[in-house]
Amino acid sequence: MGETPTAGTLATLSGVERTYGSGESAVHALRGVDLEISRGELIVVLGPSGSGKTTLLNVLGGIERPTGGRVVVAGHDLTTANAHRLTEIRRDVVGFVFQFFNLITTLTARENVSVLAELTGHAGDGQVDAVLADVSLTERADHFPAQLSGGQQQRVAIARALVKSPDLLLCDEPTGALDLETGRTVLALLQRVAREQHRTVVIVTHNRAIAAMADRVVHMRSGRITEDEPVAEPLPAQEVVW
Repeated sequence: MGETPTAGTLATLSGVERTYGSGESAVHALRGVDLEISRGELIVVLGPSGSGKTTLLNVLGGIERPTGGRVVVAGHDLTTANAHRLTEIRRDVVGFVFQFFNLITTLTARENVSVLAELTGHAGDGQVDAVLADVSLTERADHFPAQLSGGQQQRVAIARALVKSPDLLLCDEPTGALDLETGRTVLALLQRVAREQHRTVVIVTHNRAIAAMADRVVHMRSGRITEDEPVAEPLPAQEVVW
């Protein structure tokens, strides 16, 4: 049974630690991280390599367990959940988008999305075609990944993440393998997901320019949050330049 979250709050991290190894060789990836994330918020997490931002994403998504502190997402305590329950939470609550698209090369765009829809119980009522339309890929639905551009493949990956209607969409360097124009198209889609579908989107990146489109920017260094600031007037994603 999940907890009742604070109104408007989707996720809370309290004193979160994540350490790899032990003794003198221990690596402290997260050090006492406190963070509250609202529903429908678009957050950009910035930091250099090794700052802990990907570990933060993994802990938020239930991929890794913290070694200290507490993580609650959509009323579910990820800290105390067993492995089976974590799998259910990842299936039902969280969508993931990565820098590399991880599409199944022998399946079409529609089939790549359908596989996840079937696994998560969202294959009915035209959901797959609807989400492909949302990412403007209706005309490319029957094409294989090798027949799609990098931006189109990333949009298939986003459709695959969205088909299960997740509360939280976690994106790790989603434009890292894309050129400027293609990257802006993908960012505009993510911004629209937050604005129009009221889903919470967290984008981890080292690209500082992307912060201009966020509702809020979280800066990380050495496993700690060093700044957490709202953006007064977020830019439309199509105006972001890097």
